[in-house]
Amino acid sequence: MQGPTLTDIARAAEVSTATVSHALNGTGRLSAATRRRVRETATALGYGTRRTAPRTRTLGIAVTTFSAAWNYTEIAYFSRAVTAATSAAHARGYALTTLPAERVADGSWHSLAVDGMLIMDSPRGDPMVRALRARGIPVVFDGVPGDPLPGDHWVDNDHDATTREVLDHLAASGARRIALQSGNGDEHYARAVTAAYAGWCAERGADPLIVPFGVADDQGRAFDALLRGPDRADAVYAAYDPGGRQLLAAAARVGLRVPDELRVVCASEDPGYATTQPPVTTVTLDPERTARAAVGLLADLVEGGGDAAAPGPVVVPAALLVRASSGAQPAAG
Repeated sequence: MQGPTLTDIARAAEVSTATVSHALNGTGRLSAATRRRVRETATALGYGTRRTAPRTRTLGIAVTTFSAAWNYTEIAYFSRAVTAATSAAHARGYALTTLPAERVADGSWHSLAVDGMLIMDSPRGDPMVRALRARGIPVVFDGVPGDPLPGDHWVDNDHDATTREVLDHLAASGARRIALQSGNGDEHYARAVTAAYAGWCAERGADPLIVPFGVADDQGRAFDALLRGPDRADAVYAAYDPGGRQLLAAAARVGLRVPDELRVVCASEDPGYATTQPPVTTVTLDPERTARAAVGLLADLVEGGGDAAAPGPVVVPAALLVRASSGAQPAAG
């Protein structure tokens, strides 16, 4: 079935065909709002430039959780994942283009010259995913996609099992009021970790204690109320990379000793947590293995026309690296 024409898009967007052409090709003097509206209309109608030219031998990688500018390569998980993805792409004979985070907002993916895309932390309603699907470009996800389709491929951890392992570990070390620091965004990771924590608490008749993650809260002031008073938390699982240091700063400020009065676990790939005072117990989601598996899937899809692998999830095990901050005896070595 023939896809929509420029005339179809122009009619739906109530603009001229020349405007449609400029918007889709990134040319002309159009307002950002007009360009975005035309592109969104084109995507909604299923317009896309399905590949007829020779392959570019280039794959792309992007983090689409937020549309605002932020340097995700400064976060240990993403930095390690991008490095591993680059190595895996090169091993398969592909270049890897790393897109800046704000690229999800500017619409340039409509003309992005790649053979396939690895998208990390894709939220629901992700415009980049809609555009790539319309263009027929293979996509693989790091993390469950916000809007999964039956044929999608993704690589992820079992966040329910990992969260429960952390909470059981803290309870076994003597903690009785365990709180969670979790994200308030729409990405699957935040929703999965929060749901697992709420379920664990409900099974034990405990009230959930959830503190929203604040990336700019270096001193962990969001924890102050949680760590004071007779009903204070005596353990916290921080599901985001800076959370461990935020908790150490907050504990020092309110006068709590870690781990004697406050046990701390943080999901992070930062090796610096092994040398904090005290060393912080961390959860590793193994970004290298995740990225290598995702790039392998993506290359197979590009080369196999979509039939190279069965759709669905590939699960990468997480690991709990026990250190002094969680109040249990660290494993030897």
